Amino acid sequence: MPIRRVVVALLLLAPTLTAGAADKTLFIELEQRGSPLPSAVTGNGATIVGNFGAGGGFYWMPTTGVIFNGGRTAAAISADGRTIVGAARDAQGVENAAIWLRATEWRLLGGFAGAPPCFLDLSTALDTSRDGKVIVGFAWRVCGTVHAFRWEESTGMVDLGSTVAGASSHAQAVSGDGRVIVGSQEVRSFDVGVRWIDGQQERIPGEEGFVGIAYNTNNDGSIVVGRQCRPAANDQTAWIWKAGEGTRCLPMPVRRPSDLTLGYAKAASDDGRVVVGSQRIGTADSEAVIWIDGSPSYLKAYLRANGVPDAFERWFNTGEITDVSPDGRILVGWGAAPGGLRGYLVILGDAE
Repeated sequence: MPIRRVVVALLLLAPTLTAGAADKTLFIELEQRGSPLPSAVTGNGATIVGNFGAGGGFYWMPTTGVIFNGGRTAAAISADGRTIVGAARDAQGVENAAIWLRATEWRLLGGFAGAPPCFLDLSTALDTSRDGKVIVGFAWRVCGTVHAFRWEESTGMVDLGSTVAGASSHAQAVSGDGRVIVGSQEVRSFDVGVRWIDGQQERIPGEEGFVGIAYNTNNDGSIVVGRQCRPAANDQTAWIWKAGEGTRCLPMPVRRPSDLTLGYAKAASDDGRVVVGSQRIGTADSEAVIWIDGSPSYLKAYLRANGVPDAFERWFNTGEITDVSPDGRILVGWGAAPGGLRGYLVILGDAE
């Protein structure tokens, strides 16, 4: 779809997307210059944030196109689109977790008290609550070990610690209400999926007693998704955990056999009906996957079966879906196209 038509379509649809106003599914390719790769999207699809293929953060709106925002990374965005979090460099070139408020410079969050930067890196922010007030990520405790952190204005950066002495922990995401944090804890060189509730870490149970990295959670933390449902198995599927129900492995679409098949669930709608992510085959190939009510489909096949017959025409692969709106209607991701990596936006129609 030409960019001018994309702009017009989104301007018309953005105010009512979450109300289910889109009759037809839309597949929109972001401009290719710089390889902007989306990492997150606002609930109405009006703003996307992410990173250029060669480094540096950006935001995209239908009225502006892709705009470099001066940071090293742009990982997440608040629901109103005003707060972006990621990382930016200080005057000495050290990378810090940072907040970017629309039309202002980055605000650096620093690191843990007394902790030195390692390899010109101090901390990185990976997610924010929907109101933009709670920020999570990881920071160096000592060189070689990082700890998850939670930041808000009243407390500053709080070290969430590690339940294994000398091992790293990572915070990947925070619930929309800011109360539940999800991520991983290093245990004997394996990253175990965990949650922090009011600062207390607990492991997410799985079929083998534990699961791999938790990548995201919903508004109240009652749903968590991640990778490696059965870490000891060769077919390492994605997983979803629901409060009161426990963990369920998410099946992958049928594909050629491989010695290394990894399923990644990167985000979920608030009700858990729509889960998005990817299936990685070997070391170089990845295809975007969407699960609806637990049933998996490759995104390319799903779009072509739902009104977009030329979706990903001539692309080498569909990569991965990195985020989904709370209502499950808007998806963003990136894949490999002629000329390099390329981002995309999908708006699911009423039929879906």
